[in-house]
Amino acid sequence: MSLVEQVLDQAARTPSAVALVAGDGTELTYGELRRRVLSVRHGLRDNGLRPGDGVLFSVRPSPESLMLAIAVVAAGGCVIFADPGAGPEMFTARMRLARPRWSAAESLLYAASRLRPVGAYARRRGLLLPNLAALDVARHVYTGRRLPGVPPGALALDRLLKAPPTAPDTDTDPEAPAAVIFTSGTTAHPRAVVHTGASLSAALELLRERVPIGPGDVVHTDQLMLGLPTLASGARWSLPPLTGSAAQFAVHLRQRQATHTYCVPVRLAEILDAAPGPLPPPLRHILLGSAPAPAGVLRRAVAAAPHAQVLSVYAMTEMLPVAIATAAEKIAHVEHDTGDLLGRPLPGVQVRLDTDGELLLAGPNRSPGYLGEPPSPWLPTGDLARLDAEGRLVLLGRKKDMLIRGSFNLYPGLYEPAITALPGVAEAAYVGVPDPGHGDERVVLAVVADDPAAAATLPARLRRDLPAIIDHDALPDAIVVLPDLPRSGRGRKVDRPALRDLVTAGQASR
Repeated sequence: MSLVEQVLDQAARTPSAVALVAGDGTELTYGELRRRVLSVRHGLRDNGLRPGDGVLFSVRPSPESLMLAIAVVAAGGCVIFADPGAGPEMFTARMRLARPRWSAAESLLYAASRLRPVGAYARRRGLLLPNLAALDVARHVYTGRRLPGVPPGALALDRLLKAPPTAPDTDTDPEAPAAVIFTSGTTAHPRAVVHTGASLSAALELLRERVPIGPGDVVHTDQLMLGLPTLASGARWSLPPLTGSAAQFAVHLRQRQATHTYCVPVRLAEILDAAPGPLPPPLRHILLGSAPAPAGVLRRAVAAAPHAQVLSVYAMTEMLPVAIATAAEKIAHVEHDTGDLLGRPLPGVQVRLDTDGELLLAGPNRSPGYLGEPPSPWLPTGDLARLDAEGRLVLLGRKKDMLIRGSFNLYPGLYEPAITALPGVAEAAYVGVPDPGHGDERVVLAVVADDPAAAATLPARLRRDLPAIIDHDALPDAIVVLPDLPRSGRGRKVDRPALRDLVTAGQASR
């Protein structure tokens, strides 16, 4: 069965068990979740959703967004995750590639295109929102109460919930696309990962083997790719509030008796800062991912939760998961060896090292490929790695100087050409300055001005122009202007280590 079918099957077996706890504490049973999903599925089909239709999905994590996403896949559609805050030009480029037939969004996002105060608030937060109502799609679906800007004829989720629930299909194609996830790219070359029901189901099985989850467990996370396996296993998915603080996250871990949680390392460091002392005893598994976990954070986690397994998960959007290492293994490795220990490849995950040391992967949990691109037998990770004597993967570095900010992977080469094309910019280079306290990176954009006389005004102009052409997660923390970029080698390529040293030493004018 596909992952969605497993969720619905589990819900049919345990209808009275609590499936979801929302950020505000509201509970939803498995039986009610199943009824709502099947009602929305029927409503979507009845209003013209066809198998294979792509549905642009712009709804923040909540019980409503979850049931809508599951219903889309149960109806044979494909959920397209494309951040509307990526900037209008980037968003438009992504829509050209994805060509969704439907759009599902919060009514507030539709209103942002018409209500000036809403749009101004979004811009103050660094978001340039597109006009979702102007999308060339067959139908719109909105969540929340109707607001000005919601397109005429748009379907309200509340209305779809009133449709009669109908039994799910039993003959779905496991190789059909179920999710499209935009990861990075430029306006000229957007890139999106395609996952099928089969690849997501394989990921679930791998996770189950290494991190047991079952009835009675409570998983506290806002991550869909851990939440869906939680529901398929009969456990309770606890959602944190959308804008909750680290202190509130820690309170909910205790109040809701969480047995599992997932964080990026920087978030766990914030939680430990906000709630010093031991973490609640029911917590058995702490999963860390999206960025390397520094030994300092791992030691703090082990000290705060000696009763729990602290696990560092190596995964990527294209392949979930790849390898898992315990905190103890990683701490022991860093004390005696170089590189970042990732752990043994999980069962079925195939590993190969390219001639330059880049890690290549294959396996049943791997995405079939990128949208609009031909498939390839091996997935190039962009990571340089080796296998140790015990057959464990060790990360040595990042090809193309990938930077990590929270859960976002920033590839400088994807954005620098677009930035250099802006008026007044002669050269541009990203560099990351690591923070040893939490493992995240401060992202600095170094630029050379076309006209030295205009160098002083260039950073302000770039902060105004960049949101329109690159991912908002790739916007720099700081912009520095240099007379030139340090270079090395016969090819005179940018010397990024030297640039990092230069920025760290504060020798550039801001």
